[in-house]
Amino acid sequence: MKTTIHRADSRGFANHGWLQSSHTFSFAGYYNPDRIHFGALRVLNDDTVKGGMGFGAHPHDNMEIVSIPLSGALEHRDTTGRHKIINQHDVQIMSAGSGIEHSEFNASKTEPVKFLQIWLFPKNRDVAPRYDQQTFEPADRHNRLQVVVSPEGTGEGLPMNQDAWFSLGNFDKGQSFTYSPKKEGNGLYLFVIGGTVTAGGETLGPRDAIAVENYAQLDVATSEDAQLLLMDVPMLA
Repeated sequence: MKTTIHRADSRGFANHGWLQSSHTFSFAGYYNPDRIHFGALRVLNDDTVKGGMGFGAHPHDNMEIVSIPLSGALEHRDTTGRHKIINQHDVQIMSAGSGIEHSEFNASKTEPVKFLQIWLFPKNRDVAPRYDQQTFEPADRHNRLQVVVSPEGTGEGLPMNQDAWFSLGNFDKGQSFTYSPKKEGNGLYLFVIGGTVTAGGETLGPRDAIAVENYAQLDVATSEDAQLLLMDVPMLA
């Protein structure tokens, strides 16, 4: 088993006034040759957007884009005419495919929105663009993992054009679990949204992460209440 620790304070950071963003992987003005991607996982941005502000219309293609609001709400528009509000406990996924333009704004004029923006390389290129959104009950991830994204056709959570699974979990202090890859050869990126856990022999605090490759299982234990995001992704050549 190979593990790599990414501490919260080792991430790139950008403060644009209306936007504060921490970048786990190289993004925009942040470049780290050792942090380009982890397998299919290309972007993990931890964003805070001020009230009334947001990302104007811009294009994407051939990328799987997932947004997870942690507090507040996002307002989404795209070139298909879709207009949606994405609230806390919702997960949004957009397959950019052959090309789409979208905007994401804070749905509130006064309160900030905090969300995770995640990009994955797709399994199949130039597919028809697609959008999905779903509300996931927090009670269904209390002291267990709740699958919120999975490969097309598996029927767990939202469908992704990649052999990847995303799981959320809210664990009480003193809980433990063992995670095994959903697909042989996949790696695991465990991101601590809040709280403290031990994984792979390392203690991880808020916004710390562990990247795991070539493993059969990973033991995770909580030393205080913890909120986790696990991303089970193909390891690309």
